[in-house]
Amino acid sequence: MREALAALLHGVSRADLARRSAAITALYRAGRGSDVAIADRLDALAYAVARMPATCAAVAEALRRLREAAPDLAPASLLDLGCGAGAATRAARQAFASLTEARLIDRNPAMLDLARELAAADGLAVEARRAGLDEAAGEADLVTLAYVLVESPVAEAAKIACAAFARARAALVLVEPGTPAGFERLRVARAALIEAGAHLAAPCPHALACPVAAPDWRHFSVRVQRSRDHLATKRAEVPYEDEPFMYLALTRAPVAPEGARILARPRRDRTGVALRLCDADGALRDLVIPARDREATRHARRLDEGDVFTPR
Repeated sequence: MREALAALLHGVSRADLARRSAAITALYRAGRGSDVAIADRLDALAYAVARMPATCAAVAEALRRLREAAPDLAPASLLDLGCGAGAATRAARQAFASLTEARLIDRNPAMLDLARELAAADGLAVEARRAGLDEAAGEADLVTLAYVLVESPVAEAAKIACAAFARARAALVLVEPGTPAGFERLRVARAALIEAGAHLAAPCPHALACPVAAPDWRHFSVRVQRSRDHLATKRAEVPYEDEPFMYLALTRAPVAPEGARILARPRRDRTGVALRLCDADGALRDLVIPARDREATRHARRLDEGDVFTPR
């Protein structure tokens, strides 16, 4: 992705990208969507350089968890709803060698053009359509809805998610920012999707009511190493950034839960390992594995937030 973006940045002022990126961020934080924040190709490039590494990494992590739960899944087609610059398409292409075609849907023409260009460079047969989520047509083996619900009211999250699942022959993946707002939209979508017959593949180890009750919320995190262009566009000094995110991976066919999900970074010290778990019985649980249980402690020390925990 970095190489593909770098090729598109030939002759483009990095200072101009940084100015545009700052302006786009300000508009998003003010509650404006991409239809206002992204006006032309240079805006789309500024957004892609600043945000695609992190959003792509978050979607890639969600897809990795989907593959863990459904190892036989081999989608040939992708429907990327609200594709933006195409981060989900890029992540899906890397996750599934079986993927050969992608249909990209977005209302913003500058973002859609960039997504089409990047997906074609990845070797996919691409169909791109400028349309809203309610105008999307057709089905695909895998459907992605990444960083989209956050731009819609909470009340619409269930409707949008269920409409996306109706177009998924095999699996649907939703990814949202790791914020209370993102978590609440996925909580609403989760309940509606279960009622619609979707099977939870990850991160939830059960289909019971979510035990995380408002105002509490949860998120995962993925670390991204910044390129030189990324640093310049974001006017950053730290060589990496951590992207907080939340996700749901759902399938048509049922998948068997393997264990509890680790909801927070484990606490490791000389006394052992402490885990915060969401269990298959629908409850939250704190587990401390004492250092004297050497085999279990060795196993737990290799795990991190988001991993599945099975007792040893």
